[in-house]
Order: sequence, then structure tokens, then C-alpha cells
Amino acid sequence: MDKSWMKMWRGSIEYMDGALAFVKFASENSTTKGYIVCPCKKCLLGRTLPSDVVYDHLTSGKGILEGYTEWIMHGETLNASVDREATYERPNTAQVDSMPVQGGSSGMKDMLNDVFAMHNVRVEEGGSQKGVDAETVEAEMEDSNVGAKKLYDLLQDADTPLHENTKHSKLGAIVRLYSLKCMGGWSNSSFSMLLEFINELLPPSAPLPKDTYEAKKYMSDLGLGYEKISACRNGCMLFWRENAMLDNCTSCKESRWKEKIIEEEGSSKSSKRKPVKVLRWFPLIPRLQRLFMSHHTSPHMKWHAQGRTKDGVLRHPADGEAWKAFDERYPDFASDARNVRLGLASDGFNPYGNMSSSHSIWPVMLVAYNLPPWMCMKQPYFMLSLIIPGPSSPGQNIDTYLEPLVSELKELWDVGVQTFDVCSKNTFTMRSALMWTINDFPAYADLSGWSTKGKKACPCCMHSTKSLWLTYGGKYCFMGHRRWLPPEHKWRKNKRHFDGTQEFDGPPGVPDADEIMRQLEEVKRRKMMGAAAPAEEEVSWKRESVFFTLPYWKYQLLRHNIDVMHTEKNVVDNIIGTLLGMTSKTKDNLKARQDLLNLGLRPELHPFTADNNKTYMHAACFTMTKKEKTDFLKVLHDVRVPDGYSSNVSRCVKLKECTIGGLKSHDNHILMQQLMPIALRGSLTDPVVRPLIELSGFFREICSKTLRVEDLDRLENRIPIILCQLEQIFPPGFFTIMVHVVIHLVRECKLGGPVHYRWMYPVERCLGRYKNLVRNKAAPEGSIAEGYIVDELLTFCSRYLVNAPTVHNRLPRNQDAPRGAKTPIKLDRITMIQAHRYILFNSDDFLPLRNMHLDSLRETNKMEHRSETLLRKDHMDRFCDWYQAHVNSLDETRRNELGDKLVCHAKGPMQCAVEYKRYVVNGTLFRVTESDITKKTQNNGVCVTTVDGPTYYGKLTRIIEVTYYDETRYVLFKCDWADIKPNKGYKKDSYGFELVNFTNLIHTGEQITDDPFVLSSQVSQVFYVDDSHPNWAVVVKTKSRHVFDVGEGEGHYDVPDDSYHEHEPFNIHVAGDDDIQCARTELPATQVI
Repeated sequence: MDKSWMKMWRGSIEYMDGALAFVKFASENSTTKGYIVCPCKKCLLGRTLPSDVVYDHLTSGKGILEGYTEWIMHGETLNASVDREATYERPNTAQVDSMPVQGGSSGMKDMLNDVFAMHNVRVEEGGSQKGVDAETVEAEMEDSNVGAKKLYDLLQDADTPLHENTKHSKLGAIVRLYSLKCMGGWSNSSFSMLLEFINELLPPSAPLPKDTYEAKKYMSDLGLGYEKISACRNGCMLFWRENAMLDNCTSCKESRWKEKIIEEEGSSKSSKRKPVKVLRWFPLIPRLQRLFMSHHTSPHMKWHAQGRTKDGVLRHPADGEAWKAFDERYPDFASDARNVRLGLASDGFNPYGNMSSSHSIWPVMLVAYNLPPWMCMKQPYFMLSLIIPGPSSPGQNIDTYLEPLVSELKELWDVGVQTFDVCSKNTFTMRSALMWTINDFPAYADLSGWSTKGKKACPCCMHSTKSLWLTYGGKYCFMGHRRWLPPEHKWRKNKRHFDGTQEFDGPPGVPDADEIMRQLEEVKRRKMMGAAAPAEEEVSWKRESVFFTLPYWKYQLLRHNIDVMHTEKNVVDNIIGTLLGMTSKTKDNLKARQDLLNLGLRPELHPFTADNNKTYMHAACFTMTKKEKTDFLKVLHDVRVPDGYSSNVSRCVKLKECTIGGLKSHDNHILMQQLMPIALRGSLTDPVVRPLIELSGFFREICSKTLRVEDLDRLENRIPIILCQLEQIFPPGFFTIMVHVVIHLVRECKLGGPVHYRWMYPVERCLGRYKNLVRNKAAPEGSIAEGYIVDELLTFCSRYLVNAPTVHNRLPRNQDAPRGAKTPIKLDRITMIQAHRYILFNSDDFLPLRNMHLDSLRETNKMEHRSETLLRKDHMDRFCDWYQAHVNSLDETRRNELGDKLVCHAKGPMQCAVEYKRYVVNGTLFRVTESDITKKTQNNGVCVTTVDGPTYYGKLTRIIEVTYYDETRYVLFKCDWADIKPNKGYKKDSYGFELVNFTNLIHTGEQITDDPFVLSSQVSQVFYVDDSHPNWAVVVKTKSRHVFDVGEGEGHYDVPDDSYHEHEPFNIHVAGDDDIQCARTELPATQVI
């Protein structure tokens, strides 16, 4: 569209016609019928008026805004502008010598277009907002001039170069510098010093901020703020809305303010009252709106409905039963894929580290499940909603602090909010629903209102929880897992090996919404009347959670998640502590044996007093000898895992003391699912080891990124048997509530989908980031709030930076490329032939030629009557020479038809090659054995799976890059390959683990017919754990945690070859043996008193 009229006299015909064309264009692209944003010099893009009024402003008023040549507020995209030479005019600014402003300038304009897109949707059809008179609308329009002025100033800065010899704009430079500050973790003082030095290098006219304060103030116009709300010191209420002007709590009567400090007489300082506690609230609505206003995130907000493969496989929460049931109950909400499904996560952390053990800050975060798997659980997409202040955890008063968030959630459900969708270029009523909460087990009680302590501690079994009080242990245990067995299972009548009773009850049912509300009403009635619960009944409802004020909350099938991360950690602590007999963690001590005596269970384990008046305990079936403990721990101490796989677990092992401690949550995760089953093999008897290994397999399966319903059904039937087997082995004190809730994990997987969307690992990483934001120890909550606002802003802005390192495009830890020194080498004849042959037989480019040679051999074979095996062997041995002779026999025309690549490859590779010590393939680091043997990590293990053939395991010895005469390069791995013949170089033990022996090798490369090479693209990584038998090692496969299986189409399910659950030893099945020996009679009794 011609825009030359904008510079003409307003009375000219050209200007009048141009203004009319502009108004017509803007009206066609307006989302409010008959109304457009006025771009005149008085309104400054801040008022939405009827189109005829806008025309009058442009022709009879002060004219159109100077420099507004890209009509981004009227439907024109920045990339669609016809006159790309025209830029925003800058009065009194010298023109740069035809140098386009780059370095992120265009990206900055895109960002401003997205940030301020909502300016043109303020007025609804009919001329005014619903329920608001025209005067109010007019006042709001006048106020919006401030925002329009900010937009215009920022647009000018996005097109203003720093000086005449640069291509970087002012806005782009400031955003990029501040982004580097946040990515590098620079302090405010160091950033101020950097800005000061940069300003010294630039001309005096360069408009960069002089310090951090000015830079932050400049960028604040782009960010989203937060509100401070005073809270009662005891958490009784918020001084908010109608209570905003109160000075004392209406419940406990405590003052809202800190005690005044008596000032010295004559002091000129004015005293300002400070609240005791301040809740920081980050409004949710504008943050959700921004997801739709950015063209980088808006398309992904419909992925759950439009991008997800719907083949019955659980890959996302949208595949779970809870999501589907919600859609069925609320079809209006489900009809628009842009409506947002949220998950709420919260936990406390100590901002002072080891400096204080009592202070606890509770951030409340939200995650949008509309996003695809590779985005929604990542830190840039976590939205901080509240910062609940310390120094103590909120406990049952957390409902008070959640009021602002719940108020927003109600508004988003009942009314919705008008939101501009940059993809569809129109507005829609965005609604939102909270699906569930993510929390550890103590926070489960705070958020749900159900007490997770006492005899009814299980929030899933609820009033049907079966528990047993241990008199000497002083706690409840939860052993009633036989209820989940089939009705006719023989263990139901077995008294001797369980709790001394027969079990005829079925699994507890799940109460419906009406039953839940009836129970809560009963709790409220008792509280109002001051009545206590019946003596024989413990009521575990402590209060009605604030979430029940949401209209849909009572109908949610999965309201609060059992955290798999903390569950797994507690189970590992119980197992390791008990097996190793660690004093502070074992569940088998004198009190446990006295409880067995008191309950009349397992008489062979009862403590006894000898003639010397000393008390002894017999060794239990799970008790390890000193040598068994050493062998078990030595496996963990000597293990080396690949780079980035986990932390160094060996640092936690104390071989001399036979203990292990200081494990992090992820260390326990690796122990449970990978290392502990390997270490247990051979340490104890099969009846003890098998259920523990199968429990490991259970956790490994439910933690898979893809779940199949039939697999979950199998796990649901298997986990009761595993737990019942453990009940026959370990004492009752072993079965804490965290061990019991394992039986409910499968049901939650069916309801909510894969656990990766519902566990605490990403939440804990996010909390670690918030902890690092604490710069001012005197005000940790304020430091976190201010730091988060900057991080949030830079996360948004960095999406628009062009050719700049950001949190979204930073290079991965292992980028595909050679690493380390590059050594030129000359290939010997045998190596050249082996490498050349392997390349020709493993590239589809040469398939027609291979078939041609094979057909010719078959014709010859008809005469000689040789077997197919011999035929294939001849094909392998002779193809390279045949290929070269065949190409040499072709004339020039046929060579041209064959192509340069096939012709050049016939000559073989060049003798000069390059060798590396390290190489990264598909984000996985590989190292040759010579370099790997001195490292703490193990990166030389390789695995190659053949089509319809065996799997080969090897150790990487050389990395060679060969080059052909057409400059085509191939990276080859030369390996020591274990013999795959059973019991020679490869075997499977009775538990299903694969073992290899590298003293028996094949394809060593010594013979010309050997095949020691593989292409780097064909290998996947494994690592080896030394077995107790000499020269044997257990194979453990790995998989990148950043790979997601999203399916390939309707009804198709394809699991990658290196997925965790494919090679898990699932052939282990617990046998129902009623003759388990509870004691190890071959070991001497241990004196305890």
C-alpha cells in the first residue's frame, strides 16, 4: 500500500484519499466492528474510536502520527510492510548511510507488536464495554495514551542505532546485554561496571543506560509486575480488598505492622510503617494472555488438541482419564483448544542454605499443560504466582495465601478474559481450569486438607486405610496390601507370614464428589459445634481446602498427585538402610523385634536373653554379612556412568564403615532403577532379591515417558504381589506410609498420564533457581520477586533476539561435533579395505549396485550349487573389487548417469585420514577407551542393533574420519566387540540381566575379512558395571532425557530401540512360596543389649 500521502499536506487530495484508504484497511483488519485505534498526533494510538471519527482526526485534526509507517496496530505485520526501505522517522536524527538497523532490531519490533497487541481490543461491539458508560470508557482511553506513548518511544528505540557506525539498535543492545547478565549470573555491581566501560568506548551520543538501575527501569515497560499484599503474622487473613485498610487481624487481633523503632530525639527521619508479612502476588491473567500474544508460544497452546497423536498411548496428561473425564463433563470448555489447563506446584525451601535451618519460603508456581512435552515442564514456562513469606511454613493456613490466585481462577472459569490470539489475529474469551497440584507428601496435607499423619494417613484409601500401631516403634505401619490380591489368592488366608490375620476385604473404593462433600460438611459441622470425633474413629479431614470453592474441583478425578520422586527416595532409604543395618535408617532393630514379639509374629526373629543376661537377635533373611555388604557397596563404589547421566554415586559410599549416605533425590532414582538391582545379584537369597529387583522394574516402567494401558493393567496386578512378598520379608516398621502409597501410583498414571508431568524434579530445579536469586539476605522474598520479574522479562524478550545466545537457543552440553585434538593419520591397507567395505554395505546409495553384484553371483551359483551363506560371503569379499572394475568399465556417458558420488567412491577412501579421541553423536559423548580409562565417567560403551539380528556390544577404541575423492566424509567407530555366542562373550543371568565378557572378542580387525567398524550414526551408548564373576560385566543401556516419543500417526506406536522400558528385565515373577525362611540360621545371633 502506498504510504507517501502521510508526508503530504493534510488539505491535499492525495492526503485525503490516502487517509480514507488507511481507514478502510484498518476497519477490514479490526477485531471490533466499526472501531479502530486512532493514530493521530493527539490520540497517539491510545484510543479506540469509530472509523469515521478517526478519519476526521486524521484530516481535520493534527494529522497522522509522524513515523508511523508500519501499521502494526491496524493489522499490518512487520514482515508484510511493502516499503521495507521506510523506517520509523526519527526527528532531528541523522540518517545512517543506508545501513539497515539489525542485530535484533526486526525481532524487537516483532516483540513490541506482540506486547502491545491488546491496545486494539479495548472496546467491544456497540461502542462501549459491557456495564460501563461512555464517560468511563473515554477516561480509560485517555489513560491508555500513556501506554501508547511508551510503545511509540520503544518503537523509535528499536529503530535507533547506537551510533552511525553500528547496526545494533538501542533497544536490541540493552535487551541483549541484560540477557547476558542473567545468563551469566552477573551481579548488579559488575553489570554497572560493564555498562560504564561500554559507555566510555561509545560516542557521547550513544544512548545506553549508565548503570543497572537505569537499564532495569528502561526495560520495566516491557515486563509484568507483581503486587504486595500484607498478611497477618499468624497467617489468619490477608489485608486485601475490603480488608485493605484494617490495622489488626480480625481473628487473632494481632497488629498488621511491625513494632515501631523509637527514634532519637531531634531525628529528621520520617517513620514509615512496615507490615509484618508481605505476600507477593504475580497476577496470572496477563501472563496467560502473553502466551497467546507472542507468535513464538501461541501456536503451541493448542498442541494438546491439534498436535498430539491420539492412538491410546499415554504420552501427555491429555491422554489420561482425568483430562478426558473433564472434557466430557464440561464440553463447552473443551470445545476451544485455547482454554488453558493448569497444574499448581508448591514446596518450601530455605533461602539461607546452611546458615539457618528454620526459615522457609513457599513459592507457588503454575504450569500450562496446553504446551507440548518439550516445553511445558521447562523452567522458562513455569509461571510464578505467589511467594508465601517465611520464616515458617504456612501449614494449614496456606489457604489464606492462596486467596488471590483462587480468585483469579474463579474469574477465569466463570467469566473468562478477552485475549488476543496472534495466530488467528482475533480476540477470544480465554478460560482456564486447574487440573491438579504437584507437591511432596507433607505439602499434600497442606493443599488438600487431609492429614497425611496418623492411622488414616493414606489420602487415596482415606477412611478405608488399614494401619497397625507398633507399640515399641511408636508409629503406625501400613501392611494391608492383600486387599488388592485376587479374591481366591492363597495369601489372603495366610496368617503366619503376614500380620496374623486373614484378609477377605477388597480394595478400597474411590469416593465420588458427593461423598467427599458430605465428609467435608460433617467436618465443618463438628467444628462449629465444637464436637470431637468418635473415639473409635479418627477424622483425617482437617479443613475444606480453598480449592473446593472452584466449581469444578470436586469433580476432578485426580486432585493432588503422590510425588514419585519423594516416594522413590523414601523406598530406597528404607531398603538400603535396612539391608546394610545402618543405625539411623534401619527398620530392623530391637524395637522392631519387640513389636514382632508383641504381635506374635515370626517367633524365630523374637529377641531372646541368654544365660549371661544379655539380649540377642537372630539374623533375619535380609541381614547381610560383612562380606556381602562390602560386595554390594563395592559395585556402587566402582561404577562409572556416562557423562551427564547422574552424579558420582561412589562419593557417597563408605566401604570401611559399610554405609552409604548423602544421596540426592536423583541419586536414589538411579540407585532404584539401575544400580541397586545389579548390586543385589548374588548378595542375598533369591526370595529376598527377586521382589526387590521387580520393585525396581516397577518404578522403571511407571517412569517411562510413554505408557500403554495394557502395561499399566499388568503393573496394577503385579504391584500387590510385590508388596505382599515384601511383607513376608521385612518387619512391619518397614511399611511406612510412603511405602504403602506405591500401590496407588499406577492408578494415578492412568488418570494423569506419565509421571514426568506430575513429579517434583522440574519443580525442585525451579526452586533452586529461585534460591540463587536471593542477593539480599535481609529480604529474601523481595530478592526472589525482583529477580523473577527480570528473568521473566528476559525469557520473553530473548525469543525475539536474532543471532544472539539466549536461554532458548544456547548450545547443548554435548553438541554434535568432534571434541579435542584432531590427529592426521595414514590408513594401512587392511584398515582402508575394512572401512571402505563397511561404508559401501551400510549406505543405501550403493544398494542398486549391491543387488546387481548379488544377482550376478546368483547366476554363477546356479552352476556351482553353493549355499546362500557362501553366496553372501562371496558377496562381502568380492563386491569392492567388482564395484571398482564395474565403474572403470563404464564409458563417460554412463558414468555421468551414475553420478559423481558413486564414481568417486569406487576409487576407495583417501589414505590420509583424521583420528579423534572424543566425538559427540546425537547429543551423546563418546570417548575411546585409552582416554576413558582415566576418567570418573564411562563413555566408551557402544551398542549396535542389527535388523532382525543380534545386538552387539563393544568398547570404543578408535574414532576415524575417512574422506573420499568427492570430499564426502564418514566418521567410523572402531570397537572391541564381545563374542555374542552364548556363555562365551554374552549371556543372560536368571534375573534377565545381559552380561558381556571382553576377553572373548570377535572382529578384532587383524584379518582382512573382519568387520570392526560401525558408522557413528548407528551406535547407541551403554555402560558396563563389573560383575562379581571375573571378566564379566552387566550391560546398562541409556537414553537421552531430551528425547520425546510423540507418535507417528493414528493407531501407530513406535518405541525407540534404546528406550528404558524395552530392555528392563521383566521376566522376573514373584512365586508364592509359603515356606520363606525368616531367619538366617547359619549366621550367629547379634548382641543388642
